[in-house]
Amino acid sequence: MPLVLRFLYQFTPPTWHLLVPAVLLWTTFAVSASDIKAGKNRSAPCTACHGYNGITANDEWPNLAGQKTGYLVQQIKAFRDGTRTDHLMSEMAAGLTDADIENIAVYFNSLSAP
Repeated sequence: MPLVLRFLYQFTPPTWHLLVPAVLLWTTFAVSASDIKAGKNRSAPCTACHGYNGITANDEWPNLAGQKTGYLVQQIKAFRDGTRTDHLMSEMAAGLTDADIENIAVYFNSLSAP
């Protein structure tokens, strides 16, 4: 019998079903934390225009702090893939992988909006 099943069988059915959501919740937070850290590291060039912690002092560029993850992913991929163009953003996004974009978006989403 696999070790995981042996572990689960030691709990009675009314209690072990509570363990599964707890494990899933824990792993979700663990993955998100590493994505946020990777996103913070990869987003360093973004601070030149979008400001430290995603809040810019220039009205020409949007704040990224607190922005929805899905929206950021969609927009950064559009710049990277050429379906949306801007001479600065297209160049900045050109070298990003899908994982980089996801991590950057999760990082900026985790920051407090102004």
